[in-house]
Amino acid sequence: MPLLHYLAVISLASTAFSIPHAHLKRTARTSAPSGCLSVGGSGTYSTISEAIIALDSSSSDACIFIEAGTYEEQLTFQYAEALTLYGETTDVGSYKKNTVTITHTISSPEAGSLVDSATVNADMDDFTMYNINVVNGYGQGAQAVALSASGEQQGYYGCQFIGYQDTLYARAGIQYYSNCYIEGAVDYVFGDASAWFGECNIVSNGAGSITAMSRETSSDPAWYCFDNCNVYGKSGLALTGDVYLGRPWRVLARVIYQNSELSDIINPAGWTTMAEGATPLYYEIGNTGDGSDTSERLYETVIDAAVDKDTVLGSGWKDWTDQSY
Repeated sequence: MPLLHYLAVISLASTAFSIPHAHLKRTARTSAPSGCLSVGGSGTYSTISEAIIALDSSSSDACIFIEAGTYEEQLTFQYAEALTLYGETTDVGSYKKNTVTITHTISSPEAGSLVDSATVNADMDDFTMYNINVVNGYGQGAQAVALSASGEQQGYYGCQFIGYQDTLYARAGIQYYSNCYIEGAVDYVFGDASAWFGECNIVSNGAGSITAMSRETSSDPAWYCFDNCNVYGKSGLALTGDVYLGRPWRVLARVIYQNSELSDIINPAGWTTMAEGATPLYYEIGNTGDGSDTSERLYETVIDAAVDKDTVLGSGWKDWTDQSY
């Protein structure tokens, strides 16, 4: 498929258009599920933007199936009901055989804000994405967001998020990332959502800090939890000791790495400074690997046990997450 050059920053209104929606893992995603709008060579729409416009008449839960290809688009999703995006793949449990990439290249200074630089801006509740790669191709030199995620009950399954600085803006709300690949160098998971990253690959492509969490008050329930993740450097790069687990964008950042594999890219100090006067809550428990030794850690708080999904996502998380991942 040729690159498709579109900008779609569209607010989806609610009227009447019935499309089923389910948070269920399918046995295959090589064709559009029943009721989904389809995008691609054999689909009804040639761009994702066109499918979004078509949903302008909908007031029901909706889904969009995207055929294999590279889509050069910038997209904002603001839909009143539940919305699911399915990328074509033969491996529904991982990102490794993803065939769908949404890509755009612009920095935050050029765009005017972090959110405006995002390739995909998911600004809504009950947004779900399966097996889609999201890329901001700007590279080194400025903040440039791949995904900006603001909303309650957002789920990302088998997706890839690739950038350099500020790749994944887990900005606000409650979010669940499962079996995803997240790549960047500087503050590449940042914001103030309460987010669970389970069985994800966290991959540094340069020196810097992985997280820059922006929790500011003790009453804020937000966490970043990395559970059973693999943290390592991109192949071919010499990053031993050059990467920190996080630094506080705001004064009460709260991050935990638990039951994860931390490679030798992690600096022995583990964490570093950012916001003036910060007293962050930084935790590690049950980790392994060459970067997991905590004997020289700075800014770290003792914790007696790993946190659970109830703590990070709320007691109702089973109702909206896809537990088959």
